[in-house]
Amino acid sequence: VRFIDGISAQRRWPRKMDSRMVSADSSASESESDDQLGESALCGFRNSLGGASDGDDAMDRIDTRFLMTSDQLPSNIKCSHFALPSASLTFRDLAFHLQVTDKTAGRKSRLLRKTILEPCSGHIDAGELVALMGPSGSGKTTLLDMLAMKKTAAYEGEVFVNGKQRSRKLFARIAAYVGQEDMMPAHWKVREAVMFNAYLKQNSARMHRSIDEWVDLLMETFGLTVVEDSYIGGEAVRGISGGQRRRVTLARGVAAHSSLLFCDEPTSGLSATDAELCVKALRTICKRLRVTCVVVIHQPRSEVAEMFDKFVLLTSHPGRVVYFGPMCSAEAYWRERGHPLPQNVNPTDYFMDTVTPGTRTDVSKALVEDFDKYQKPFVLAKVDEVLEQSDTGMSIKEMIRSAASTRSSAGAKRISSKLTGDDWVGEYAVPFCAQFNQCLARKVKLTLRNPQALGLPICVPVAQGLLVGYMFLGTGQKPFDRQIMFTFCLVTILCLAGTMGLIVLITERTLMKFESGEKLYSEMAWALATQLVDVPLALTGAVLNVIIMILFAQMPARLFADILAWSLLLFAVYDSMFAFVGAVAKDTRQAQVLASPLVSLFMLFNGLVVTEKDTPTPLKWIFFISPNAYAMKGITCTLAHQKEFKDSFVVTAALQQMGMDCDSSQALRGVIILACLIATLRIGQFLGLKYLNAPKR
Repeated sequence: VRFIDGISAQRRWPRKMDSRMVSADSSASESESDDQLGESALCGFRNSLGGASDGDDAMDRIDTRFLMTSDQLPSNIKCSHFALPSASLTFRDLAFHLQVTDKTAGRKSRLLRKTILEPCSGHIDAGELVALMGPSGSGKTTLLDMLAMKKTAAYEGEVFVNGKQRSRKLFARIAAYVGQEDMMPAHWKVREAVMFNAYLKQNSARMHRSIDEWVDLLMETFGLTVVEDSYIGGEAVRGISGGQRRRVTLARGVAAHSSLLFCDEPTSGLSATDAELCVKALRTICKRLRVTCVVVIHQPRSEVAEMFDKFVLLTSHPGRVVYFGPMCSAEAYWRERGHPLPQNVNPTDYFMDTVTPGTRTDVSKALVEDFDKYQKPFVLAKVDEVLEQSDTGMSIKEMIRSAASTRSSAGAKRISSKLTGDDWVGEYAVPFCAQFNQCLARKVKLTLRNPQALGLPICVPVAQGLLVGYMFLGTGQKPFDRQIMFTFCLVTILCLAGTMGLIVLITERTLMKFESGEKLYSEMAWALATQLVDVPLALTGAVLNVIIMILFAQMPARLFADILAWSLLLFAVYDSMFAFVGAVAKDTRQAQVLASPLVSLFMLFNGLVVTEKDTPTPLKWIFFISPNAYAMKGITCTLAHQKEFKDSFVVTAALQQMGMDCDSSQALRGVIILACLIATLRIGQFLGLKYLNAPKR
């Protein structure tokens, strides 16, 4: 057959990977030449089809058939006893369209349906490493997001795992998504980062010792053992290199016991060496742990491309498939389509040039037609075959149960009596208490290691207390109007204190949304763990601030408890309000836009700057929700009850001017309303964290 004879003569690229090219039934020995190895491999592909006769028809049939063979690259990497349940990935008619405005339609704009990705289908066998490539606008990231169930916009098509319809609730239990950015705290250590995912995605039957062994395996595979005690690092923290940080992110994805791994440009921004190390680690993981991995990658060099089992190439405007088959057969396919690879050219660079519209070597239209003619029928036939045999594959729920029964037989026996029915397979791998404990332990470690996170919430309020307190030195012995000004400054400082942590809160929330999207933990577990650390720190700073100001002002000791109580109640309201704003705002800019008007409004309507008596009737409702007004009234009435002011005409006139009624029932009413505000804002915070600001894809 001319196709077979022509390959061995020009097998420059796959020759480097000849040890993987030989099929399982090939009888080639180690002493064979490269040409003999290539020919033996292709004969294996031909024999697997049951033979073929000479002629053009036979050539086309062999051409397409062996391109769809899934076991082109046998690997000498042994499967580990930690191997995960196998998961093949099948997709049918996946497509994505956008509604865009047509600005050329005259005065009245109309919506047009723009196709980003035309319907495409395919099948990926378990344990395969797949390269997904294409020029800008080809929809490769869109396809990856749809396969990973990360696409938030509506799309068409179906995705199957082991031939069965994937479960939206449980898919994240067996799948992990690695984005383009490495989102990890700077003061986190490498081993801690990997262990965090391994613990939160463990099965109920998994013992702690085996988790350590699992992490050891991943640290060794990804080449991270030498830096396991180093910080991840960031802009202000010295840590590991960019390539190592990327490998940590990949290791975290695999550590979650994910049979499916989706990576969006994991080698972007890395040196050629680091990129090769990343892909080499991914290939080892695929073969050693039976992980199916789909990688969006940009024009890798030949040494990196050789490591991929399967190659999916798209062209752009709109996105269409031009090749879906083994990576090692791509060069032969291009040659048989009449586009031989030039000498001394990186194959993937050439493939990309031929499918990028507008380039000198653009033949994308012809390649799309060739795909529809030669490959697509067999791709669709393979998809139909897998779906018809869906009864033989495990469902996601069965995969989770299988992992639980094989990784820890002792643990499995211990809980087997409890795991009956469908209720034990939930959205999260570990219960809420375990999620909370892990989030709390991480938060405590990161706070203790970060001098700014530990010192600023305390040092800044103390410095403010010293400065403002000195300004009001001895105010407790001065007239009533001076004491009111002291109260106003105290309340103002407390309501502005929470703005310091707003930027940090939104930064941490971004990490939380990514990790909770991977179903590592719930939003509630993260919020409670964060509050259990941040609130006591901020509360300590507020208490020290108030105490220092009271001591400098030389207020009577009998007033200390009441002033402190109202101050802390006001602090709790504003801490809850800023937490709510941080949960609902899209970014720090929007958070400042939302918080500034509220703070300014409450500072004005506090009973001193704007009194309730002089406020227009349509605006009097603001006093009902103004925490500053309640705190000012509570502290001012406490000051007015001093012996020296009890029967003072000046004090009585001042209270009447501000419209303050110092009845004890009014104080109780203020406490209840502020407590309700705190509860409402905290509930709003939890709802905002759960339902708002999810990454849009």
